[in-house]
Amino acid sequence: MGEKLLEVKHLHTSFFTHLGEVKAIRDVSFHVDKSEIIGIVGESGSGKSVTSLSIMGLLAHPGKVTGGEILFKGEDLLKKKKHEMRKIQGNEISMIFQDPMTSLNPLFTIGNQITEAIRTHQKMSREDANKRAVEMLRMVGIPSPEKRVKSYPHEFSGGMRQRAMIAMALSSEPDLLIADEPTTALDVTIQAQVLSLMKELNERLGTATILITHNLGCASSICDRILVMYGGKIMEEGSTEEIFYEPRHPYTMGLLNSVPKVSGEQSKKRLVPILGTPPDMLHPPTGCPFYPRCRFAMKACASMEVPEFSLSGTHRVSCFMCHPDAPANEVYEKQKGGIRHG
Repeated sequence: MGEKLLEVKHLHTSFFTHLGEVKAIRDVSFHVDKSEIIGIVGESGSGKSVTSLSIMGLLAHPGKVTGGEILFKGEDLLKKKKHEMRKIQGNEISMIFQDPMTSLNPLFTIGNQITEAIRTHQKMSREDANKRAVEMLRMVGIPSPEKRVKSYPHEFSGGMRQRAMIAMALSSEPDLLIADEPTTALDVTIQAQVLSLMKELNERLGTATILITHNLGCASSICDRILVMYGGKIMEEGSTEEIFYEPRHPYTMGLLNSVPKVSGEQSKKRLVPILGTPPDMLHPPTGCPFYPRCRFAMKACASMEVPEFSLSGTHRVSCFMCHPDAPANEVYEKQKGGIRHG
């Protein structure tokens, strides 16, 4: 285990609406080591993006962090004032947002927007900042960066806009990069290029990365560890190998069974969907949030807080099926084999 860069401890985040309190994040804890890439996966509404916005201090009204700690380099970000956070946002912690077209200002050139980010956090002349912007565009693989730095966002393709966003996020050489669905709306070829670029930059610059995605294939290709979220909680955490080859939570198994197989006998079988709908976070369930959709659910799952079981130094899961006294279930035991069993 490496040196911890970020520690999230018992985080609670809610949205206070006219209908009541929406408990989006409930007691979430995890850490990110220096130079590590972790993935946060789960269905839409599971709390992935809200977790990242809580870390960045970018929650919009009526969102509010109601409890917990977010330790970055040992300091609690939740105790910092706005002007202190502004020195960290985009400088020590950067974020790539979901849609680059809406994140980039259509009225300014790509170069103008990158140089603004550079000069905001670094004492640099406009000329030096322009040179740095060209260097960053070259580093992320934009052809003819000297010319393209003068282009507007609409003159870039989707993949190039995403690369420009990565260049902007890395321009200040942050210690932590949060990538929120960076491959959304990109075709599979460009997805692979963007992920390969993020992995390459991680190795070259040593930037720790949190990849937020609903695409398990994206997570498996570059992540060292994976967190599986559902209903505002972490259902399972483990190394990429543990999550894909030895999943223990029924929700993780369901996600893996929903992924199309491209070869072998499993490619001929129909996909197995996760039936039902995500929980109503205005009235979150008392026990396991996945209980109503779980094929292995027991009475205890509906009413009791599910304890966390540590299966190894890196693998933890919140599921009563991992309890030593849980009843034997042949289907569950087979599904523990992960993608080996399809």
